[in-house]
Amino acid sequence: MARPLPNYEPVGELKFGQVGIANLRLKSLDDAALAQELKQKLDTAPQLFQRAPVVLDLSHLPQLPDVERVRGLLATIRASGMLPVGLAYGTSENEALARALDLPLFAKFRAAYESAADTPPPPSAEPAAPRPTPPPPSARSTPPPPSATRGAAGLLQSQPVRSGQQVYARGSDLVITAVVGNSAEVIADGSIHVYAALRGKAIAGAQGDASARIYCQDFQAELVSIAGHYRVFEDIPSDLRGKPVQVWLEGEKLLLARLGP
Repeated sequence: MARPLPNYEPVGELKFGQVGIANLRLKSLDDAALAQELKQKLDTAPQLFQRAPVVLDLSHLPQLPDVERVRGLLATIRASGMLPVGLAYGTSENEALARALDLPLFAKFRAAYESAADTPPPPSAEPAAPRPTPPPPSARSTPPPPSATRGAAGLLQSQPVRSGQQVYARGSDLVITAVVGNSAEVIADGSIHVYAALRGKAIAGAQGDASARIYCQDFQAELVSIAGHYRVFEDIPSDLRGKPVQVWLEGEKLLLARLGP
Protein backbone atom coordinates (compact mmCIF):
# COMPACT_ATOMS: atom_id res chain seq x y z
CA MET A 1 0.00 0.00 0.00
CA ALA A 2 1.38 3.37 -0.97
CA ARG A 3 2.06 5.72 1.93
CA PRO A 4 1.39 9.45 1.76
CA LEU A 5 4.49 11.55 1.56
CA PRO A 6 5.44 13.44 4.74
CA ASN A 7 4.24 17.07 4.88
CA TYR A 8 2.08 16.44 1.85
CA GLU A 9 0.03 19.46 0.75
CA PRO A 10 -3.18 18.70 -1.17
CA VAL A 11 -3.31 19.98 -4.73
CA GLY A 12 -6.81 21.38 -4.31
CA GLU A 13 -9.34 22.09 -1.59
CA LEU A 14 -12.96 21.28 -2.48
CA LYS A 15 -15.79 22.90 -0.53
CA PHE A 16 -19.49 23.48 -1.05
CA GLY A 17 -20.86 26.97 -0.46
CA GLN A 18 -23.58 29.46 -1.34
CA VAL A 19 -23.07 30.88 -4.82
CA GLY A 20 -25.05 33.35 -6.87
CA ILE A 21 -26.68 31.39 -9.70
CA ALA A 22 -29.66 32.62 -11.72
CA ASN A 23 -32.65 30.36 -12.31
CA LEU A 24 -34.39 30.43 -15.71
CA ARG A 25 -37.83 28.80 -15.49
CA LEU A 26 -39.28 28.16 -18.95
CA LYS A 27 -43.03 28.33 -19.49
CA SER A 28 -43.01 27.59 -23.23
CA LEU A 29 -40.64 26.37 -25.93
CA ASP A 30 -39.94 29.34 -28.19
CA ASP A 31 -36.26 29.79 -28.98
CA ALA A 32 -36.70 33.09 -30.81
CA ALA A 33 -38.74 34.66 -28.00
CA LEU A 34 -36.30 33.32 -25.40
CA ALA A 35 -33.33 34.78 -27.28
CA GLN A 36 -35.07 38.17 -27.47
CA GLU A 37 -35.97 38.19 -23.77
CA LEU A 38 -32.44 37.27 -22.72
CA LYS A 39 -30.99 39.94 -25.02
CA GLN A 40 -33.21 42.55 -23.36
CA LYS A 41 -31.96 41.50 -19.94
CA LEU A 42 -28.35 41.70 -21.10
CA ASP A 43 -28.94 45.13 -22.62
CA THR A 44 -30.61 46.36 -19.41
CA ALA A 45 -27.98 45.14 -16.97
CA PRO A 46 -24.87 43.73 -18.69
CA GLN A 47 -22.84 43.94 -15.47
CA LEU A 48 -25.32 41.56 -13.85
CA PHE A 49 -26.16 39.11 -16.64
CA GLN A 50 -23.03 38.97 -18.82
CA ARG A 51 -21.49 35.51 -18.27
CA ALA A 52 -23.91 34.90 -15.39
CA PRO A 53 -24.28 31.21 -14.43
CA VAL A 54 -27.82 29.99 -15.18
CA VAL A 55 -29.76 26.90 -14.12
CA LEU A 56 -32.49 25.86 -16.56
CA ASP A 57 -35.82 24.90 -14.93
CA LEU A 58 -38.10 22.83 -17.19
CA SER A 59 -40.67 21.92 -14.53
CA HIS A 60 -43.40 24.29 -15.80
CA LEU A 61 -43.45 23.04 -19.39
CA PRO A 62 -46.43 20.89 -20.46
CA GLN A 63 -43.99 18.03 -21.10
CA LEU A 64 -40.28 17.50 -20.82
CA PRO A 65 -38.45 18.17 -24.13
CA ASP A 66 -36.01 15.63 -25.53
CA VAL A 67 -32.24 15.84 -25.26
CA GLU A 68 -31.63 17.57 -28.59
CA ARG A 69 -34.32 20.14 -27.89
CA VAL A 70 -32.71 21.01 -24.57
CA ARG A 71 -29.30 21.21 -26.24
CA GLY A 72 -30.79 23.89 -28.48
CA LEU A 73 -32.17 25.79 -25.47
CA LEU A 74 -28.78 25.67 -23.76
CA ALA A 75 -27.17 26.96 -26.96
CA THR A 76 -29.67 29.86 -27.03
CA ILE A 77 -28.80 30.77 -23.44
CA ARG A 78 -25.08 30.58 -24.19
CA ALA A 79 -25.45 32.71 -27.33
CA SER A 80 -27.14 35.42 -25.24
CA GLY A 81 -23.98 35.84 -23.16
CA MET A 82 -25.09 33.81 -20.13
CA LEU A 83 -23.56 30.47 -19.15
CA PRO A 84 -25.91 27.50 -18.53
CA VAL A 85 -24.46 25.33 -15.76
CA GLY A 86 -27.17 22.76 -15.01
CA LEU A 87 -30.82 21.81 -14.71
CA ALA A 88 -33.19 22.46 -11.83
CA TYR A 89 -34.28 19.30 -10.07
CA GLY A 90 -37.56 17.72 -11.10
CA THR A 91 -38.73 14.18 -11.87
CA SER A 92 -36.72 11.05 -12.50
CA GLU A 93 -37.13 11.79 -16.24
CA ASN A 94 -35.53 15.17 -15.65
CA GLU A 95 -32.66 13.49 -13.85
CA ALA A 96 -32.16 11.14 -16.82
CA LEU A 97 -32.16 14.17 -19.12
CA ALA A 98 -29.45 15.84 -17.02
CA ARG A 99 -27.36 12.67 -17.17
CA ALA A 100 -27.71 12.49 -20.94
CA LEU A 101 -26.56 16.12 -21.19
CA ASP A 102 -23.78 15.52 -18.66
CA LEU A 103 -25.11 18.37 -16.49
CA PRO A 104 -25.56 18.64 -12.72
CA LEU A 105 -28.93 18.98 -10.99
CA PHE A 106 -29.67 21.85 -8.60
CA ALA A 107 -32.40 20.92 -6.14
CA LYS A 108 -32.86 24.20 -4.22
CA PHE A 109 -34.52 26.23 -6.99
CA ARG A 110 -37.54 23.93 -7.26
CA ALA A 111 -38.04 24.03 -3.48
CA ALA A 112 -37.75 27.79 -3.44
CA TYR A 113 -40.36 28.30 -6.16
CA GLU A 114 -42.80 25.90 -4.50
CA SER A 115 -42.53 27.55 -1.09
CA ALA A 116 -42.91 30.99 -2.68
CA ALA A 117 -46.09 29.96 -4.47
CA ASP A 118 -47.58 28.60 -1.25
CA THR A 119 -46.89 31.77 0.78
CA PRO A 120 -49.52 34.55 0.67
CA PRO A 121 -48.17 38.03 -0.13
CA PRO A 122 -47.63 40.35 2.86
CA PRO A 123 -49.73 43.48 3.45
CA SER A 124 -48.24 46.41 1.56
CA ALA A 125 -48.55 48.83 4.47
CA GLU A 126 -46.31 47.11 7.01
CA PRO A 127 -43.78 44.26 7.32
CA ALA A 128 -44.60 40.86 8.79
CA ALA A 129 -45.05 41.11 12.56
CA PRO A 130 -42.18 38.87 13.78
CA ARG A 131 -39.55 40.80 11.83
CA PRO A 132 -37.76 43.84 13.30
CA THR A 133 -38.81 47.20 11.84
CA PRO A 134 -36.41 49.93 10.69
CA PRO A 135 -35.68 52.76 13.14
CA PRO A 136 -37.63 56.04 12.93
CA PRO A 137 -36.09 58.95 10.96
CA SER A 138 -34.72 60.58 14.10
CA ALA A 139 -32.67 57.48 14.92
CA ARG A 140 -31.28 56.74 11.46
CA SER A 141 -27.95 58.43 12.12
CA THR A 142 -27.29 56.26 15.20
CA PRO A 143 -26.62 52.51 15.53
CA PRO A 144 -29.80 50.43 15.72
CA PRO A 145 -30.95 49.30 19.16
CA PRO A 146 -29.94 45.81 20.39
CA SER A 147 -33.45 44.41 19.78
CA ALA A 148 -33.16 45.36 16.10
CA THR A 149 -29.60 44.21 15.53
CA ARG A 150 -30.24 40.59 16.43
CA GLY A 151 -33.45 38.66 16.79
CA ALA A 152 -33.83 35.13 18.12
CA ALA A 153 -32.61 33.70 14.80
CA GLY A 154 -30.93 36.69 13.11
CA LEU A 155 -27.39 37.20 11.87
CA LEU A 156 -25.53 40.45 12.56
CA GLN A 157 -22.85 41.71 10.17
CA SER A 158 -20.99 44.67 11.70
CA GLN A 159 -18.09 44.87 9.23
CA PRO A 160 -18.32 46.34 5.71
CA VAL A 161 -19.18 43.83 2.99
CA ARG A 162 -16.61 44.64 0.33
CA SER A 163 -16.63 44.13 -3.43
CA GLY A 164 -16.68 40.44 -4.32
CA GLN A 165 -17.64 39.33 -0.80
CA GLN A 166 -20.84 37.52 0.13
CA VAL A 167 -22.72 37.22 3.43
CA TYR A 168 -25.53 34.67 3.74
CA ALA A 169 -27.97 34.40 6.68
CA ARG A 170 -29.24 30.86 6.33
CA GLY A 171 -32.70 30.36 7.83
CA SER A 172 -32.83 33.86 9.36
CA ASP A 173 -32.89 37.61 8.87
CA LEU A 174 -29.66 39.49 8.12
CA VAL A 175 -28.86 42.78 9.87
CA ILE A 176 -25.94 44.84 8.55
CA THR A 177 -24.61 47.91 10.35
CA ALA A 178 -21.92 48.78 7.78
CA VAL A 179 -21.69 49.57 4.08
CA VAL A 180 -22.46 46.94 1.44
CA GLY A 181 -20.03 47.78 -1.34
CA ASN A 182 -20.35 47.64 -5.12
CA SER A 183 -20.41 44.04 -6.43
CA ALA A 184 -20.88 42.67 -2.91
CA GLU A 185 -23.75 40.26 -2.26
CA VAL A 186 -25.90 39.94 0.86
CA ILE A 187 -28.38 37.08 1.07
CA ALA A 188 -30.93 36.01 3.67
CA ASP A 189 -33.62 33.37 3.84
CA GLY A 190 -35.56 36.03 5.79
CA SER A 191 -35.44 39.82 5.55
CA ILE A 192 -32.42 42.08 5.10
CA HIS A 193 -31.85 45.26 7.13
CA VAL A 194 -28.96 47.54 6.10
CA TYR A 195 -28.34 50.48 8.46
CA ALA A 196 -25.91 52.06 5.97
CA ALA A 197 -25.43 52.35 2.22
CA LEU A 198 -26.53 49.39 0.11
CA ARG A 199 -24.54 49.43 -3.14
CA GLY A 200 -24.31 45.76 -4.09
CA LYS A 201 -26.92 43.03 -4.47
CA ALA A 202 -29.48 42.22 -1.77
CA ILE A 203 -31.36 38.91 -2.06
CA ALA A 204 -34.04 38.30 0.59
CA GLY A 205 -36.36 35.31 0.86
CA ALA A 206 -33.63 33.25 -0.81
CA GLN A 207 -35.50 29.98 -0.17
CA GLY A 208 -38.83 31.35 -1.37
CA ASP A 209 -40.19 33.38 1.58
CA ALA A 210 -42.45 35.91 -0.16
CA SER A 211 -43.06 37.77 3.13
CA ALA A 212 -39.40 38.78 3.40
CA ARG A 213 -38.45 42.45 2.97
CA ILE A 214 -35.39 44.58 2.35
CA TYR A 215 -34.73 47.80 4.29
CA CYS A 216 -31.81 50.14 3.86
CA GLN A 217 -30.76 53.61 4.95
CA ASP A 218 -29.07 54.65 1.69
CA PHE A 219 -30.44 52.88 -1.39
CA GLN A 220 -27.94 52.49 -4.24
CA ALA A 221 -28.38 48.78 -4.89
CA GLU A 222 -27.28 47.12 -8.13
CA LEU A 223 -30.03 44.54 -7.67
CA VAL A 224 -32.73 43.71 -5.12
CA SER A 225 -34.57 40.40 -5.08
CA ILE A 226 -37.25 38.75 -2.93
CA ALA A 227 -38.25 35.11 -3.44
CA GLY A 228 -36.75 35.11 -6.94
CA HIS A 229 -38.40 38.35 -8.13
CA TYR A 230 -35.83 41.04 -8.83
CA ARG A 231 -35.25 44.58 -10.05
CA VAL A 232 -31.95 46.05 -11.20
CA PHE A 233 -30.56 49.55 -10.66
CA GLU A 234 -31.66 50.76 -14.09
CA ASP A 235 -35.31 49.85 -13.29
CA ILE A 236 -35.39 51.77 -10.00
CA PRO A 237 -36.91 55.30 -9.82
CA SER A 238 -34.20 57.94 -9.54
CA ASP A 239 -35.97 59.68 -6.66
CA LEU A 240 -35.32 56.63 -4.45
CA ARG A 241 -31.58 56.51 -5.01
CA GLY A 242 -29.61 57.52 -1.94
CA LYS A 243 -32.78 57.50 0.19
CA PRO A 244 -34.07 55.23 2.99
CA VAL A 245 -36.07 52.57 1.16
CA GLN A 246 -38.04 49.38 1.80
CA VAL A 247 -38.64 46.64 -0.77
CA TRP A 248 -41.40 44.05 -0.61
CA LEU A 249 -43.27 41.58 -2.78
CA GLU A 250 -46.94 42.03 -3.60
CA GLY A 251 -48.21 39.14 -5.64
CA GLU A 252 -45.80 38.81 -8.54
CA LYS A 253 -44.66 42.45 -8.37
CA LEU A 254 -41.59 43.73 -6.51
CA LEU A 255 -42.40 47.13 -4.99
CA LEU A 256 -40.16 49.87 -3.58
CA ALA A 257 -41.07 52.85 -1.42
CA ARG A 258 -39.26 55.51 0.57
CA LEU A 259 -39.18 55.11 4.35
CA GLY A 260 -40.27 58.09 6.43
CA PRO A 261 -41.16 61.60 5.21
